Amino acid sequence: MQRTKLFIGTIVIVLILFVLTASSFKPEHSKTIISNSNPVKTLAEKREIKLYGIRQQALKSALTIYFDQAIKSGDIVGAGVSIVSGDSVILSNGFGKRSVKGIENVDGETLFRLGSISKGFTGVLAANLESEGKIHWNDKVVEFIPDFKFGNKINTEKVEIAHLLSHTSGTPYHSFTNLVEAGISMSKIAGRFNEVQPIAEPGLQYSYQNAMFSLSQEIMLKATGKDIQTLLADKFFKPLNMQSVSMDHQTLINSDNVALPHMKSRGHWRALSLTDKYYNAIAAGGINASSLDMAKWMRFLLGHNPEVMAKDAVEQVFKPYIALNGHSKYYQRWPGHLTSAYGFGWRIHTLKENEKSAEETIWHHGGSVNNYRNEIALFPDSDLGICVLLNGNSKLARTVIPDIHAIVKSIYEQDISTPRSL
Repeated sequence: MQRTKLFIGTIVIVLILFVLTASSFKPEHSKTIISNSNPVKTLAEKREIKLYGIRQQALKSALTIYFDQAIKSGDIVGAGVSIVSGDSVILSNGFGKRSVKGIENVDGETLFRLGSISKGFTGVLAANLESEGKIHWNDKVVEFIPDFKFGNKINTEKVEIAHLLSHTSGTPYHSFTNLVEAGISMSKIAGRFNEVQPIAEPGLQYSYQNAMFSLSQEIMLKATGKDIQTLLADKFFKPLNMQSVSMDHQTLINSDNVALPHMKSRGHWRALSLTDKYYNAIAAGGINASSLDMAKWMRFLLGHNPEVMAKDAVEQVFKPYIALNGHSKYYQRWPGHLTSAYGFGWRIHTLKENEKSAEETIWHHGGSVNNYRNEIALFPDSDLGICVLLNGNSKLARTVIPDIHAIVKSIYEQDISTPRSL
């Protein structure tokens, strides 16, 4: 943590020097913006355009410094990074290489496997179907999957959709993840929970799941007659123009622009093969996407595509359902952390930077599959979203969200003067 603080401090100094010498900076797009729509723009509008360009360039420079150092120190091989502010994608870019032995660089359209960040898509899809009356949070699992049995008859009949999506069904930690990774279909796994002994009544205890969580995709299939791939594509990926998203192994391996997963051994990264695990459990970990796709997704989650789904309907998934106690998780060690909870496919954190600052809410999730390691976080109070996709299981993932958030704040809260005459 001390190393991170020193590094962020170095970046802030660089940024201050950058903005102090930026009075002559002209963003590439500013001439087009000024000359096209309205030939007469106010001085305030011109300054705003110039300021936008200065800050965007400063952000790119700061992140280049940050990720170049991570690459040189051996912390990562490559990263896809996206940042949105309001309805603007202020950055969708790549750093480092797709493969440690290759020459191709990661860019904004390079594909990564998302792992458990997929759970956030599933939660929002469930909220969409709930808003349409196709399902309800308190619907019983057994109503859709008659073969489902978990504990005795009374316990079985208590398990609700809300329990699946919040990891509160009472199932032991990671129950049947081995069956998911073995490629067994969710319809078959659904009928085997009679082999598992509950550890708590439904709704009372958080216990992270992949198999139980993914029963939600079987319920959605029964409720709509459409599989989860079709539902996600029709309701979100197509209308949001998320062109690179896929949900199967074959499409990924046939893609030209893919970041390979890596494992670190004896201090050196080694590229691995793309596996086909979790495509039977898309709800929990089977989505592939680029940083540009994730930028469009975050902009939507922040409420800037109401034509796709109403903001209040989306925000159902971000309501705390079960408290996450303790202080052992990496996100519970983020600066200013106060509380954490789980909603439907999302963690919800409350942070307070200092005694004088207001409390801030973060919607967050991590993802790990096939040696990819990813983080997504949205800051609804400041209308900001950050997503980082890594093609190696790096320790950087533990701090990359607060690190980048600090960089963004140092730039966008900096008072930058622009000349009176442009």
